[in-house]
Amino acid sequence: MQYQWDFAAVWSHFDLLIVGLIGTVELALVSIVLGVIVGFLVALMRLSHRRALRTPATAFVEFYRNTPPIVHFFWFFYALPIVIGLSFEPFTAAVLALSTQSGAFYAEVFRGGIVSIERGQWEGAKALGMNYRAVLRRVILPQALRRMVAPFVDRSFELTKTTALASSLAYAELLYQAMQVNSITYRPMEVYTTIAIMYFIVLFAASNLMRLVEYRLARVG
Repeated sequence: MQYQWDFAAVWSHFDLLIVGLIGTVELALVSIVLGVIVGFLVALMRLSHRRALRTPATAFVEFYRNTPPIVHFFWFFYALPIVIGLSFEPFTAAVLALSTQSGAFYAEVFRGGIVSIERGQWEGAKALGMNYRAVLRRVILPQALRRMVAPFVDRSFELTKTTALASSLAYAELLYQAMQVNSITYRPMEVYTTIAIMYFIVLFAASNLMRLVEYRLARVG
């Protein structure tokens, strides 16, 4: 029996999917910003000569690299409130899960970019009288950032796709809203095809934008 496609029911509830798309973008942007901050701090700790800083930072990265993201969502939403006695909204728990997990991966991006700069750059800057912070800010990071664009973008795209797991916390992102629309229309083929296209459009547009940024940075470099 040939399946008869009918998107009319989906279009009649398209406003719900738009709400979900906005929720996905908000969750991704907040998590990326916080994840970058966490990642940068963890990267500096991993590069430190002090074991008291390097060891916990390494443990943090290895923990998140070797545990599934869905566990982090459940832990922040169900387990952490038991420990601290405070409950979180689904959005807050999702942000905590995504920003800490992505922070572990961003840390490796930052660390890899920084250590890729030749040692002579550090030594030359120090010979000019610069301290560690000045060398990092004025000499190392401007060069390392150009090398970090591609892996940073890849990680950010992975984070955006991982936001779909927030549906397990009943947060109104795109997948959760799609499930609501499907429960109303009983048209899973059309509903999930539509959100797949929506994800593709958003990420493809962002990908092309970041390619342009990378090209401009390469020209400046």
